[in-house]
Amino acid sequence: MRRASAVKPAGTWAASTSIGRVLLDANNRNRRRVVLTAEDGTQFLLDLPQPIALRHGDGLVLDNGAIIAVTGVPERLSEIDPGAHADLVHLAWHLGNRHTEIQIVGGRLRIRRDHVLEAMVRSFGAIVTALEAPFDPEPGAHG
Repeated sequence: MRRASAVKPAGTWAASTSIGRVLLDANNRNRRRVVLTAEDGTQFLLDLPQPIALRHGDGLVLDNGAIIAVTGVPERLSEIDPGAHADLVHLAWHLGNRHTEIQIVGGRLRIRRDHVLEAMVRSFGAIVTALEAPFDPEPGAHG
């Protein structure tokens, strides 16, 4: 079984050079050591020195030098736009105060769908749009 012991961060390698890809949601991308299966059925051991939050677009470097792309599975998300009536920092503080994972995309925030949190940010004047996309939350203070 092949072994992947290094990660090339998204944007630092040519994705067109990958020999395959592994599909993972955000919860399954925080790993150190696990057997993974690429789309074509190839199994390999992810064996990193410490746990890492893999991001959509990262490359896993196999022991033979080949690279397998990490692809985030589309998840049910809410994109929060502060619009003209809400403050992005205020929204992020309230979501973080509830220990909610957040992805920052430009001037917007993304969270997993949650009708309670959506109602809360709407009450501050934010605009909420449902979408499906790979979720890459911020790693947090200890990430």
